[in-house]
Amino acid sequence: MKQIVAIVKPFLAEKILEGLRRAPLEAVEVCEVKGMGRQKSYLDQYTDSEYALAFLPKVQITAWVDDTRAEEVIRKLVEIARTGRIGDGKIFVLSAQSHEVALGNA
Repeated sequence: MKQIVAIVKPFLAEKILEGLRRAPLEAVEVCEVKGMGRQKSYLDQYTDSEYALAFLPKVQITAWVDDTRAEEVIRKLVEIARTGRIGDGKIFVLSAQSHEVALGNA
Protein backbone atom coordinates (compact mmCIF):
# COMPACT_ATOMS: atom_id res chain seq x y z
CA MET A 1 0.00 0.00 0.00
CA LYS A 2 1.14 3.55 -0.75
CA GLN A 3 0.45 6.76 1.11
CA ILE A 4 0.23 9.67 -1.32
CA VAL A 5 0.49 13.16 0.17
CA ALA A 6 -0.39 16.05 -2.14
CA ILE A 7 0.12 19.61 -0.91
CA VAL A 8 -1.75 21.91 -3.28
CA LYS A 9 -3.19 25.38 -3.72
CA PRO A 10 -6.45 25.77 -1.76
CA PHE A 11 -8.58 26.73 -4.76
CA LEU A 12 -7.73 23.37 -6.39
CA ALA A 13 -8.68 21.13 -3.45
CA GLU A 14 -12.35 20.61 -4.38
CA LYS A 15 -11.46 20.00 -8.02
CA ILE A 16 -8.88 17.40 -6.99
CA LEU A 17 -11.26 15.63 -4.62
CA GLU A 18 -13.93 15.55 -7.32
CA GLY A 19 -11.41 14.13 -9.78
CA LEU A 20 -10.42 11.41 -7.31
CA ARG A 21 -14.02 10.51 -6.47
CA ARG A 22 -13.92 7.37 -8.65
CA ALA A 23 -10.24 6.58 -7.99
CA PRO A 24 -9.47 3.30 -6.23
CA LEU A 25 -8.67 4.85 -2.82
CA GLU A 26 -8.65 3.01 0.50
CA ALA A 27 -8.97 6.22 2.53
CA VAL A 28 -8.54 10.01 2.17
CA GLU A 29 -7.68 12.76 4.66
CA VAL A 30 -7.84 16.51 3.95
CA CYS A 31 -6.18 19.21 6.11
CA GLU A 32 -5.54 22.92 5.80
CA VAL A 33 -1.80 23.55 6.20
CA LYS A 34 0.71 26.40 5.83
CA GLY A 35 4.23 26.17 4.54
CA MET A 36 6.75 27.02 1.89
CA GLY A 37 8.72 25.20 -0.78
CA ARG A 38 11.74 26.16 -2.84
CA GLN A 39 10.31 29.58 -3.64
CA LYS A 40 10.60 30.34 0.10
CA SER A 41 7.17 31.99 0.00
CA TYR A 42 8.47 35.13 -1.66
CA LEU A 43 5.24 37.01 -2.14
CA ASP A 44 6.31 40.28 -3.66
CA GLN A 45 9.34 42.47 -4.26
CA TYR A 46 9.30 45.97 -2.90
CA THR A 47 11.61 48.78 -3.99
CA ASP A 48 14.78 48.92 -1.83
CA SER A 49 13.61 46.11 0.47
CA GLU A 50 13.82 42.36 0.86
CA TYR A 51 11.12 39.99 -0.27
CA ALA A 52 8.22 39.45 2.14
CA LEU A 53 8.56 36.03 3.77
CA ALA A 54 5.40 34.25 4.88
CA PHE A 55 3.96 30.77 5.09
CA LEU A 56 1.42 30.30 2.33
CA PRO A 57 -1.92 28.58 2.87
CA LYS A 58 -2.17 25.14 1.23
CA VAL A 59 -4.38 22.07 1.44
CA GLN A 60 -2.88 18.67 2.19
CA ILE A 61 -4.68 15.71 0.66
CA THR A 62 -3.45 12.36 1.92
CA ALA A 63 -4.68 9.22 0.18
CA TRP A 64 -3.96 5.56 0.78
CA VAL A 65 -4.06 3.37 -2.29
CA ASP A 66 -3.08 -0.13 -3.38
CA ASP A 67 0.45 -0.34 -4.82
CA THR A 68 -0.84 -1.37 -8.25
CA ARG A 69 -3.04 1.75 -8.57
CA ALA A 70 -0.65 4.37 -7.11
CA GLU A 71 0.71 5.58 -10.48
CA GLU A 72 -2.82 6.05 -11.80
CA VAL A 73 -3.75 8.22 -8.79
CA ILE A 74 -0.52 10.24 -9.04
CA ARG A 75 -1.10 10.92 -12.74
CA LYS A 76 -4.62 12.12 -11.98
CA LEU A 77 -3.36 14.41 -9.20
CA VAL A 78 -0.74 15.98 -11.46
CA GLU A 79 -3.24 16.38 -14.31
CA ILE A 80 -5.65 18.31 -12.09
CA ALA A 81 -3.24 20.28 -9.86
CA ARG A 82 -0.57 21.43 -12.33
CA THR A 83 -1.07 25.04 -13.37
CA GLY A 84 2.51 25.56 -14.57
CA ARG A 85 3.09 28.41 -12.14
CA ILE A 86 5.40 28.54 -9.15
CA GLY A 87 3.89 27.13 -5.96
CA ASP A 88 1.72 24.45 -7.57
CA GLY A 89 2.61 22.14 -4.69
CA LYS A 90 4.30 18.83 -4.01
CA ILE A 91 3.40 15.15 -4.13
CA PHE A 92 5.09 12.69 -1.77
CA VAL A 93 4.72 8.92 -2.05
CA LEU A 94 5.48 6.68 0.92
CA SER A 95 5.14 2.98 1.62
CA ALA A 96 2.39 2.27 4.12
CA GLN A 97 1.24 -0.74 6.07
CA SER A 98 -2.33 -1.30 7.13
CA HIS A 99 -3.13 -2.80 10.51
CA GLU A 100 -6.72 -3.63 11.36
CA VAL A 101 -7.49 -2.68 14.95
CA ALA A 102 -10.83 -3.25 16.64
CA LEU A 103 -11.89 -0.15 18.56
CA GLY A 104 -14.62 -0.27 21.12
CA ASN A 105 -15.55 -2.18 24.28
CA ALA A 106 -13.18 -4.95 25.22
